[in-house]
Amino acid sequence: MTIELNNVGFTIGKRPLFEAITQSVPDGAIWALQGSSGSGKTTLLNIMGLLLKPTEGEVTIDGRPTRSWNDRQRRHFWHDHAAFIYQDYGIIPSETVAYNITLMSRFADCRRIRPQASSQLHHIAQQVGLDGMLNERAGVLSGGEKQRVGIARALWKNASYIFADEPTASLDASNRDLVTELLLQRAQSGSTVIAASHDADFIHHCDGIIDVEHYTADDQRFAELRQAAKQADDFFSSPYHSSSPQ
Repeated sequence: MTIELNNVGFTIGKRPLFEAITQSVPDGAIWALQGSSGSGKTTLLNIMGLLLKPTEGEVTIDGRPTRSWNDRQRRHFWHDHAAFIYQDYGIIPSETVAYNITLMSRFADCRRIRPQASSQLHHIAQQVGLDGMLNERAGVLSGGEKQRVGIARALWKNASYIFADEPTASLDASNRDLVTELLLQRAQSGSTVIAASHDADFIHHCDGIIDVEHYTADDQRFAELRQAAKQADDFFSSPYHSSSPQ
């Protein structure tokens, strides 16, 4: 379940968005793609998830080069091995939470499914804090709950690869911590988790980072980013810090 980037680049018109990115992302790890808005981190995420082809270089999945894969091979990867957590949630508002997790019509009403499947679905919903909401319409969920539906999809599929676009963006502190913990648990269970993020606290928990804007894969750069995130966390948790005016 390893993803390898070999001199991967992407050009828009005549402008290179990023160039010559080479990195191996192992299984059982969570990696962040970091950079400012417009730097190309979502583009690189889509390239790693085989949603987009690079203009140069190669993406290798489990030792298999993918540049020559046809549509059928990519669909097989998406269907059987990958899960995507989108920044806009990827939710169908008019359908139930159960349907949005499974994307199967027979789960539109989870009260009518066989007990074994129902038990599995309830267990996953409980893990992500959505138990008791499976028959609710997804349109009534909060932003944090919708994000957790995306993670529940990955759990339902038992996805080997999880690609998340800004998974903690616009979430309150409790939902941000829960989403971070759920993704960490998936990595600890053996999945390869790739997340585009500018959340310093989330990046602090990652096993590795690709700085898309200023590409470098050296350990020193990652150590500096982790230290900056830790210093920010220490500052805001300090008893001497207060957000109220003196």
